Amino acid sequence: MTQTQVIKVSKDLLNKMDETYKKQQLNKKPPYTVFTAKVNGVTVTAYTSGKVMFQGPAAATEAARWGTALSAKKKPAASAVLPPGFDRLSVIGSDEVGNGSYFGPVTVCAAYVAADMITKLKALGVRDSKELTDDQIVKLSHSIKELIPYRLLVLEPKKYNAIQPKYNAVHMKVALHNQAIFLLLNDLAPVKPEGILIDQFTPEANYRKYVRSEKNQVAEKLHFITKGEQYHVAVAAASIICRAAFLEELDEESAELGFNVPSGAGAKSDQTAAKVLKQGGIELLSQYAKLHFANTEKAKKIAGYSN
Repeated sequence: MTQTQVIKVSKDLLNKMDETYKKQQLNKKPPYTVFTAKVNGVTVTAYTSGKVMFQGPAAATEAARWGTALSAKKKPAASAVLPPGFDRLSVIGSDEVGNGSYFGPVTVCAAYVAADMITKLKALGVRDSKELTDDQIVKLSHSIKELIPYRLLVLEPKKYNAIQPKYNAVHMKVALHNQAIFLLLNDLAPVKPEGILIDQFTPEANYRKYVRSEKNQVAEKLHFITKGEQYHVAVAAASIICRAAFLEELDEESAELGFNVPSGAGAKSDQTAAKVLKQGGIELLSQYAKLHFANTEKAKKIAGYSN
């Protein structure tokens, strides 16, 4: 009988698992994963969040080598946090991608899905972007953008580095979400959404604290919930659009530099950043990477860069 076990591990233990399973790792690497390996009939999928999923007849045994399985958590009832029937309303959904990746931009998208478009988008295959391959995401993104109104903001690394000392990561995301929603509301006027759902990345009080410092504040009809794509297809659509934009930007960076630029912030990013430093110093690296990440100092040591 196939079993599924999920554990949560530290970054150090995740790195150790990566090394241990190196020879058993598969070539495919879905989004948000560190590695996928096949071990004694068990598929091991390690996610950047620190969660590791074991699937197979001996999943429990293999998982026990590394930690204790997490107890299953029930999805909170939507009625507890959202108005009744929220998933059938005309809603703006908002999500972001790239904040945890050393290379590439931060992309934020606000997407409006009218009630009469919900079924069509679901039939198209619009769902949680983590369940889709990169190719599926890019293809779906093009289809979605032809069907619904949206606003996409792309914060390139160079601009990110310029404003990062003033804006911490959370404040930056609040500003981007707020601006994307504000612009989309202007596009839609006089049509008004019945709700605005933000895939939650910080407590609501914190979001509202930061948004008060923004010029164009959107404060009404806001709802916040983690895994927002499970509660309205608008968030799933926004997630796919901004994920596709992030992937396309990474492809452009790779083409400009002449070698593959990885997502995430692991050892591959350190090695790639070292190559960029050797090629054009910190000035060149600042055009492609978020310099305040710890990867920068690691890359300097690898490259022997002292400036």
